[in-house]
Amino acid sequence: MFLLNKKTFFALAILASFFILNFNFFARAQDDADCAWANIEQGEKSLPKEQFQALLEKCKVYYEQKSDELETDIQKKASDKKTLSNEIATLKSKIKNLDYKISQSSIMVKDLSTQIKSTENSIGETQGQILTTQEKLALTLQLRYEEDHKSIVEVLLGEKSLSAFFDNLVALENLNMSIQDLLGEVKSLKDNLETQKASMDTEKKGLESTIALQNLQKSDSTKQKAQQENFLKMTEKEYQQYLAQQKDAQDKASKIGSMLFQLLEVPDGGIKFEDAVSMAQAIAKQTGIRAAFSLGILWQETRIGQVQGGCYLKNTTTGDGVYIKSGNKAPQTMKPSRDIPKFLDLVASLNRAGKLKTDAFSTPVSCCMISGGQYYGWGGAMGPAQFIASTWVLYSDKIEAITNNAPANPWSIRDAFLANALYLKDLGAGSQTYTKELYAAGRYFGDPSSSYGKSVMKAADCMQGYIDNGSMTASCQDLIF
Repeated sequence: MFLLNKKTFFALAILASFFILNFNFFARAQDDADCAWANIEQGEKSLPKEQFQALLEKCKVYYEQKSDELETDIQKKASDKKTLSNEIATLKSKIKNLDYKISQSSIMVKDLSTQIKSTENSIGETQGQILTTQEKLALTLQLRYEEDHKSIVEVLLGEKSLSAFFDNLVALENLNMSIQDLLGEVKSLKDNLETQKASMDTEKKGLESTIALQNLQKSDSTKQKAQQENFLKMTEKEYQQYLAQQKDAQDKASKIGSMLFQLLEVPDGGIKFEDAVSMAQAIAKQTGIRAAFSLGILWQETRIGQVQGGCYLKNTTTGDGVYIKSGNKAPQTMKPSRDIPKFLDLVASLNRAGKLKTDAFSTPVSCCMISGGQYYGWGGAMGPAQFIASTWVLYSDKIEAITNNAPANPWSIRDAFLANALYLKDLGAGSQTYTKELYAAGRYFGDPSSSYGKSVMKAADCMQGYIDNGSMTASCQDLIF
């Protein structure tokens, strides 16, 4: 048995990863090219319908995935924006706090400068006092020296008495002591003032150093703030670009969806339920008719295209037809005066446009209703929305104006859904209230007093549940499917 060692296995794993990454890269590049809008527009003109539909289906998925991927980028950029905004707010607060501290410290430095100047003046004055006191002291010492060196003869001749001489000596001694005490006090005052000045100088230098540091911190914070603001601008620009790209992808996915709807025909058994919901939602945006209500009507009429009509028109004079399954006569299949001429013209125009492959006598329409063996009214309703020909022609121009595609086709899924919504709007269902919708449903059937409206509203509730939650209750599944 051949065994791989660890090194070989690791090398093969790396090689496999390389090929997978490159395959994904080239596959995405191919999708980018295939789904470029110019390529889609060219495909609409040059590709066969089946190939063009396949391209649209592929590109719808491509743009939906692209939108989802961009949503991840958008959320990340939104988070980055929030983080940067918080950081900028923090830096603004820090700068404001530093401005306050610098201002307070500057006031203190200014106050200290004033105090230092005042103290320097006081020191100068004290120094002057010291000099004056020293001069007085020198004078008293000189006088004392002179008294001490007088001879007995000078003392006796210069003084009235010997006691007066000694009194002068005592007075000079006292004066000398007083001056020395004053000199000591003044020197002490000067020392104190110099100590205070030195302390204030130290405090001032400390504050000035603090202010210098705070200015550096402010400058650094200001630079950081400017950088973060620049990053925020760049992030905002990228955020807006991602939003624009996502909107473009969503718009293209929606437009492709509309193009797909126009390509759809009513297949045997109807269309996929998910497709019907998507179509009803798209048309709801155009008409204002609630998608779930529109689907409720279509479900009630034809189970959303599953029932295509059970009769063929055969006699244009009487309006009689035949049942498709049995071939038996089907009385009152279409009203001659009201609907048959319009029906014949419509089928002929659709065939000329290549939108219908059957003639007027092999195109399914609804049969006349029977109750208790009696025929009531006329049949002749067409397509998923079950419009009679005379009603259809009232809406065909509106449909063609919206789809830009003539002639309007009652057997086309999109045209039928659109006609259904336009008619319901004219019947008053645009307000989307229960009462209005119930009444409009009854008028759609032709009898507001019948149970038809309640049946429609029950189905619409199930449709709304699916639209809101992506699923249905068991009872709704039993009803709808």
